[in-house]
Amino acid sequence: MRRRTFLAATTASLAATQLAGPAHAAGATVGSTAGRHTVVARFWGAMPTGVTVSRRGRIFVNFPRWGDDVPFTVAEVRNGKPVPYPNAEVNREDPADLAGHFQSVQSVVVDPADRLWVLDTGSPLFAGSSYGGPKLVAVDLRTDRIVRKILFPPEVVPTNSYPNDVRFDLRRGAEGMAFITDSGGSKGVIVVDLATGRSWRRLTGHPSALPDAQFLPVIEGEPFMVRPAGGEPTHFETGSDGIALSADGTRLYYCPLSSRRLHSVSTAVLADPDATDAEVAATVEDHGFKPMADGLESDDKGRLYGGDLEHNTIWRRNSDGAYQTLAQGSDLIWIDTLSIAPDRHLYAIANQVNRQALFHEGRDLRRKPYLLLRLPLDAGPVRLA
Repeated sequence: MRRRTFLAATTASLAATQLAGPAHAAGATVGSTAGRHTVVARFWGAMPTGVTVSRRGRIFVNFPRWGDDVPFTVAEVRNGKPVPYPNAEVNREDPADLAGHFQSVQSVVVDPADRLWVLDTGSPLFAGSSYGGPKLVAVDLRTDRIVRKILFPPEVVPTNSYPNDVRFDLRRGAEGMAFITDSGGSKGVIVVDLATGRSWRRLTGHPSALPDAQFLPVIEGEPFMVRPAGGEPTHFETGSDGIALSADGTRLYYCPLSSRRLHSVSTAVLADPDATDAEVAATVEDHGFKPMADGLESDDKGRLYGGDLEHNTIWRRNSDGAYQTLAQGSDLIWIDTLSIAPDRHLYAIANQVNRQALFHEGRDLRRKPYLLLRLPLDAGPVRLA
């Protein structure tokens, strides 16, 4: 009874915040050009999280193994349907061959050289990973063959880590650098030298990468909390998640999922394996309020994009720091990954994460289909090559 009374009281106290929206939060200014999004594909099976689009318009998505029946964790969307990519065999979960198979993929990203990179958490059901599971895998889109595999050592990706999303700057080092958010474990950012495969951690445990204390959003009219069947509700605490590179490649933007704050850090210092933690932390900038967002994206005009999970919208943060609503609708339930494609459209996954059983005392309230959406832009993707 005490728990239900608490939830009801919290809902009432936060209702004004939810209805007010980001225009009234921290003095942000929001314009609106909502209502232009269209549905590209509908998914009637497992829940997707990531999306990316190649130069030729090939669309790739992924389905992490969080509990749904996931016959393949990476797919190409062909004629509106997901097809295992690059083949069914590599998508087969195989605890006996962690490095040879995709275990549970959280993100797929086409880099500026038009290669598909697959970010495998190696942690089905969030059960923890072992060496060989967490990895970054490149697929040549001309041949549809795996051409590179980078395994993360345990000191970089401990068993309780959760590599979440990735961005690439191919101008740095001999063959480029990858930047990855770690939303699990001690949180932070992982940096990968693509030439050598060497990786290292940055911002581990830094306040900018951690969930905000006692963060309590309101989604679909109720406080969003972890509510296990038969247990007491607890705050949802997920760290560094969304990630995007500035148009000039000098800054890496990132945000914890359990937060309404946006930060950035110098990519030059991140990419220096000899930089100290203090030197990295000295370059962190707090950019103030942003809506509660899962993924982030950036365009070649220096603007950022994300979803507002509390208001079913997609927003753009302009170069002056003002926020603009680009799309809004009852179908935009939990905007996850966003990706700007060469066709000058923003693609986004709406996957109803908040309706999972974990948040509703064991009741799965998701209603299929999950959606892949897109909306037109006046800009293209950031290409650092």
